[in-house]
Amino acid sequence: MAHDEQNIRSVPEPGSKGNVRMLFVMVAIGLICAFLIVLTYEQTRPVIERKQEEALKKAIFRVLPGIKRTISFVIADGQIRPATDAPDGVRVHAGYDDRGDLMGFAIEASGQGYADIIRLIYGYDHRSQKIIGIQVLETKETPGLGDRIEKDPAFLENFRALDVAVDSANSKALHPIETVKNGKKTEDWQIEGITGATISSRAVGDILGTSSESVLPVIRMNISKVGHLNQEE
Repeated sequence: MAHDEQNIRSVPEPGSKGNVRMLFVMVAIGLICAFLIVLTYEQTRPVIERKQEEALKKAIFRVLPGIKRTISFVIADGQIRPATDAPDGVRVHAGYDDRGDLMGFAIEASGQGYADIIRLIYGYDHRSQKIIGIQVLETKETPGLGDRIEKDPAFLENFRALDVAVDSANSKALHPIETVKNGKKTEDWQIEGITGATISSRAVGDILGTSSESVLPVIRMNISKVGHLNQEE
C-alpha cells in the first residue's frame, strides 16, 4: 500500500512545472516560425513586385503593338488622373508612338472566374473603338480547361477587333459585350466561348463588359487630356 501511494505522489499534477515548460517551448517555436515567415515575405516582396511590374509592362506592349512609350493613369469617381496623383482606382496605360501620338490604351481589369479572381489587361483602340488584344495576368482556373482562356488561339481571336463602341454622348455602350456558345457568333461585339470551359470564358466576357462599360466613356470624354505626348515629358 505504501508503494502504491508513493507512485501516485510521483505523477505530475496538472499545471506542474513540466507542463508550463512545454507550453513555453511551443509558444516560442510558434513565434520563431511566425517571425521567419514575415522575414521571408518582406525579403521576397520587392522581387515579386518587380517581376509583376515587368510582366505588366510586357503585357502592355503586347496588347498595344507598335507603341514606344506609356504613361499610366487612374480612373476613379468618373475622373482620369495621373497614377502618381491618385494611386487607387482602375489603372489605365496610354500608349504612344515615337512621335508622341496616342495609339490606344491598355486597361487593367479583374473579376470572378470559376476557381478564383481572374486578372487581365486589354488593349483598346480609341479610333476604331475596338478591343484589339487581351493578356491574362493572373488566373487559377483549372489546368487543361479553364486556363485555355489565356492560350486557346480561337478564343483569343475574339479580341482582335471586338466592338466596344459607345454612343455619341459617351455615356453608355452601343452594344454590350455578349458571350455566346462556340460557333454561334454573328456580331462584332460577341465573344465565342470555349467548349468545356464555359464558365471561365464567360467570366472573361463579363470582366471585359463590366470594365469597358464603366471605363471607356470616361476615357473618351478625356481624350484631349492624354491625346498627345510632349517630347520633353
